[in-house]
Amino acid sequence: MSDVLIRNMTEEDLEQVIDIDQASFTLPWPKRSFHFEVVDNLTSRCWVAETDGRIVAMMVGWLIVDELHIATIATHPDYRGRGIGTKLLLHALFSAIDEGIVRSFLEVRESNVVAQKIYRGIGFVEDGRRKEYYKDNNEDAILMSLENLGHLQGD
Repeated sequence: MSDVLIRNMTEEDLEQVIDIDQASFTLPWPKRSFHFEVVDNLTSRCWVAETDGRIVAMMVGWLIVDELHIATIATHPDYRGRGIGTKLLLHALFSAIDEGIVRSFLEVRESNVVAQKIYRGIGFVEDGRRKEYYKDNNEDAILMSLENLGHLQGD
């Protein structure tokens, strides 16, 4: 595998992004949602990770005042376990720090222990739950947040 390039998501990326989303989640976003995030939503920060000429991971976050809400993040199943998702998330966090954010938060499925481990490794902590958040199986969402993002820049 060659180096991973992380860059802003474009409209031309949407087909591959949607493929990753559909391969990763039981409740994928509709195409129009990704299109809105890339084209129309001024609070959106949309990123892709590319290697070997292929998009292998994607992330959408929303900048709200001084917070970054991680709306969705996924790595293509063929490329998981290689640190690409972590690299993508860190890139997005550093970029958001440059825009003045001091906190980030997200929701993650209770059963998604792999993602929770990644988030904890970056410094996210569990700070709540949304009961029966996921409508496909009524699974709880674990709320996680990362405070004082300035410490990331010291790493």
